[in-house]
Amino acid sequence: MFYHKYLTREHLEGFDNYKYMAIDTSPLSVYVMHPFWNKVVEFVPRWVAPNVLTFAGFLLTVLDFILLSYYDYNYLAASSLNATETVSLNQSPLNGHTEVIPRSLWAVLAVFLFLAYTLDGIDGKQARRTQTSGPLGELFDHGLDSYSVFFIPACLYSIFGRLDFSIPPIRMYYVMWNILLNFYLSHWEKYNTGVLFLPWGYDFSMWASTFFFLWTGISGTGFYKRYLFGGYTIANAFEWLIYATGVFTNLPVAIYNTQKSYRLRTGKMRSPMEALRPLWALLSVFIVCTVWVHRSPS
Repeated sequence: MFYHKYLTREHLEGFDNYKYMAIDTSPLSVYVMHPFWNKVVEFVPRWVAPNVLTFAGFLLTVLDFILLSYYDYNYLAASSLNATETVSLNQSPLNGHTEVIPRSLWAVLAVFLFLAYTLDGIDGKQARRTQTSGPLGELFDHGLDSYSVFFIPACLYSIFGRLDFSIPPIRMYYVMWNILLNFYLSHWEKYNTGVLFLPWGYDFSMWASTFFFLWTGISGTGFYKRYLFGGYTIANAFEWLIYATGVFTNLPVAIYNTQKSYRLRTGKMRSPMEALRPLWALLSVFIVCTVWVHRSPS
């Protein structure tokens, strides 16, 4: 195993010939974030490796998750009997605790998340600026992003909690799988077209998540303990929005771009089985995880 050559000479030559191809048409990204990132990257010394920026940004999302895990390990801190931010001494909150997540912490989470977003936006610019771009850097960047798609929504779930005016954990489980699927589809699309079409939802979701953290720091989690109409809550709207962005935006666009690359013969022109091959691994993991979740004791 240790002496087996996993990369052939063709693979290694492919590293030298590889060229990163991406298309970003998001108005927020093109007209706001990229000009901002172009200014920010100028403050980064040229001796700083792009992967250091990538990893630093990732660690900030992990730190957000760790901080909330300390205060809200079971997603119960935002749930109380009277659905308010504070609990008086003569009341019994559902989670058995009287402490809540400090409002100042939400502001810290927002700052960390926006810094992580910024570092993720400038790492590629730093690579091109220092002429150190390469496929391994892209793999490292997007590999860490695949973990962040878990950490960020897991942090957002603490805003709503798992009990009153929220959605149960099993539904949040499927929400997180939907987010991962959208991320995976973008790379499956690149696998077949040779071009990474950056989804609009990424920039808007990072801004929205930062805003949610800031607003929670101002208003408290009690703000979300209300009905929008009928029996539907803000948490329900959050759930529907996540599904809608996947079903009505990411999925159709990925299928359209892939089909277009076959029609114009601009993509990889793989056979149907080869084109679908990356999806089988994701499907297998989803089935195993879902069986485990549903069979686990509640």
